[in-house]
Amino acid sequence: MFFPIKDYNPTRKVAYVTIAIIVLNVLVFIYQNYIASAGLNHFVSYYSLVPHEITHSENVKIFVERDMFGNPVLLNRTISPILSIVSSMFMHGSIMHLLGNMLFLWIFGNNIEDYLGKILFVFFYFAVGTGAALFHIVFNWNSLVPVIGASGAVSGVMGAYLILYNKAKIKTLVFIFIFITFIDIPAGVLLVLWFIFQFFYSSGGGIAWLAHVGGFILGVILIIIAKKKIPVIEVLTEKDIFTEGE
Repeated sequence: MFFPIKDYNPTRKVAYVTIAIIVLNVLVFIYQNYIASAGLNHFVSYYSLVPHEITHSENVKIFVERDMFGNPVLLNRTISPILSIVSSMFMHGSIMHLLGNMLFLWIFGNNIEDYLGKILFVFFYFAVGTGAALFHIVFNWNSLVPVIGASGAVSGVMGAYLILYNKAKIKTLVFIFIFITFIDIPAGVLLVLWFIFQFFYSSGGGIAWLAHVGGFILGVILIIIAKKKIPVIEVLTEKDIFTEGE
């Protein structure tokens, strides 16, 4: 198991958009938990993405919980199906889900923002997030299961990083049975392995693995298009940074 901790790829400017996205995700998560006693399930169920609504252009009623008598409580969704694609990108099911996505976004997102610029990065982030959601929907056409999380958008950012900075070193926490250590791994190796694992797990339930796959592929495609017009920022290694500081 591989878990990236940080990269050795400094940016020229502060990644304000990436920071803002992270802060917004955290605030939404805090709000979710703040209203837990009053209806967390209702909040998540209302603003999540339901594939059936997109493919059939209609709102549905979905199961939320059971009341004190064991009767099912259904939520009548009225949110625009298109808007739910965006709102679902800012909610997470657990603290680990949130922290994992935000860590990955910070490691890889600040460099992509630095490369594209703030305005283009905003469009890129929502484009890959939307594409990831649609990719999931194609394979879950009639699903009534709500989907939440920034994973698809973050996957798109990772796909872009693979194309632009595949030689950058990533400090990675590695778990192999009882063996635990930190290794500096080239981004190209780490991200390709990560992508392969998404395919490996895609048949499993509970997580929208195909959204990860779709977001990653779209991120690769969009950044290849951008790369034809925008020069790539050189990756500095730790050795380069040390030498420049002497």
